[in-house]
Amino acid sequence: MTRTAAPADLVLRNARIHTVDPRLPAAEALAVRDGRIVWLGPDAEAAAWAGEGTRIVDGAGRLVLPGFIDAHNHVRLGSDDACVQLAGACTLTEIHHRITAWSAEHPDAEWIEAEAFDYSAIPDGRMPNAADLDQVTGDTPAFVLSYDVHTAWLNTAALRRLGVSREATSLPFGRAETDPATGEPTGFIKDFAVKGLSRDGHRALRELGVPWAAPDRQYGRLVKSLDDAIRFGITTVVEPQNSLDDLELFTRARTEGRLRSRLVAALFHPRGTTDADLDDFAATAARFSDDRLRVGPLKLYIDDVVEPRTAALLEPYTGCGKHRGDTFYPAEEFAGLLAKLDARGFQCFVHATGDRGIRTVLDAVEHAAEVNGRRDARHQVVHVECLDPQDTARFAELGVVACMQPRHCAPEIAGPGQDWAENIGSGRWHKAWPMRSLHEAGAVLAFSSDWNVAEMDPMIGIYTAVTRRPLAGGEPWQPAETVDVETAVHGYTMGSAYANFLEDERGSLSVGKLADFTILSRDILRIRPEDIPGTTAELVVVGGEVVAGTGA
Repeated sequence: MTRTAAPADLVLRNARIHTVDPRLPAAEALAVRDGRIVWLGPDAEAAAWAGEGTRIVDGAGRLVLPGFIDAHNHVRLGSDDACVQLAGACTLTEIHHRITAWSAEHPDAEWIEAEAFDYSAIPDGRMPNAADLDQVTGDTPAFVLSYDVHTAWLNTAALRRLGVSREATSLPFGRAETDPATGEPTGFIKDFAVKGLSRDGHRALRELGVPWAAPDRQYGRLVKSLDDAIRFGITTVVEPQNSLDDLELFTRARTEGRLRSRLVAALFHPRGTTDADLDDFAATAARFSDDRLRVGPLKLYIDDVVEPRTAALLEPYTGCGKHRGDTFYPAEEFAGLLAKLDARGFQCFVHATGDRGIRTVLDAVEHAAEVNGRRDARHQVVHVECLDPQDTARFAELGVVACMQPRHCAPEIAGPGQDWAENIGSGRWHKAWPMRSLHEAGAVLAFSSDWNVAEMDPMIGIYTAVTRRPLAGGEPWQPAETVDVETAVHGYTMGSAYANFLEDERGSLSVGKLADFTILSRDILRIRPEDIPGTTAELVVVGGEVVAGTGA
């Protein structure tokens, strides 16, 4: 081969490149100029692309993949070092121990804040209450978030500070559960993801003096998460739920050089969103539209989550009489709303975990197509945790993307003995995260972490998708719904690119596309699945620039 153009800015050679492009599935070398791939091919031809000033990267025979695209990653929400860390606390006693230890180290703290409590740590299958916290927090207000950030848990002092009472249970930041016998708030706050993470909810928490909601704390969580993302080889992050107020955090991170991954920010559409708000959303999307920071999709909720029994099911929860959860909108109203948004050209990310919630979304997409005509909308059902088999084929038929988080289906998180599996009941376990069924039915799978609900590392997600085993090893749960490694990699690259209208620029290593790739420490396509966790991104390149790893 003879090169006729100017030399490349970067040449990667001596590598095993898995391109995720069926036209050229594998290569040994690639060349980059002006941030884009200009050539892929055999190692013997790589030297022709080098010149004075070309950076040469020796792949040393390692596996090279397109940069990962995490299709649902709450980098702005993140994890907060100022909080008591409750991840892994499996009992209420352990939660008490961690809060007590933190309080001893912070005797002057005006608030006790904690994150990542697991519902299953609360005894007898009940939800937590203020009394559970009062014994270790005293008169210091305590604000505790669940691991999925869909609920909050307050002590008595916090209930008083935040103005929660039997007369005030519908709050800007959630819905206070009440004791059926007394009518008094229990300290458990539902709908926090829908209300507490909204623009109005966050403002209310900030005005009420909750430190967690302060802008500097938000920015600290964001940049810490962004550092983790690029370290894991995630070159594009899709942040799924933001208000217009939050965009300043991303622009600040970009200005300060902390936004090394590319980012797509979806805007939250809560109940009460007006036509004027939609006009603002569209105008903002037009302003933020480059390949580093793009704004545009809309995030909606149709139901909540299975663990506190707030997802919408077709049949009642196990052991709960007739209770089957509620949708946030009646089906007819939601269908009309989605048709309206679809007519305006918006792409919608709809949170749906229960089988009735998922069916309601699919029905709404079908209605939108009937009303507006079929278009390439790529609306997403986000999570798809409990899917009725009758709806599996509808994803491909309607052009709906299944945005899924493989780690959520791990046995130690959702399997037998855990709240998810017990609430659903063994007769419906076959509905749990049916990744293989969706893939075989032609649906587009977009994989993601749902950080900070689960680990951000794509290696953990890929391992779980391939094995359905616990991270520490053990028996698989619902192994009929595993996928192979190549399918899982596709979900984290080209599937997520397609899901976000990025397939012409990202998702595969192809001539003309942005030069976003990562070199891994292990060849995950050849090693045992058990060895995939612990694989690291040894070099990460975004737009032809080495941004993380050795030599960054």
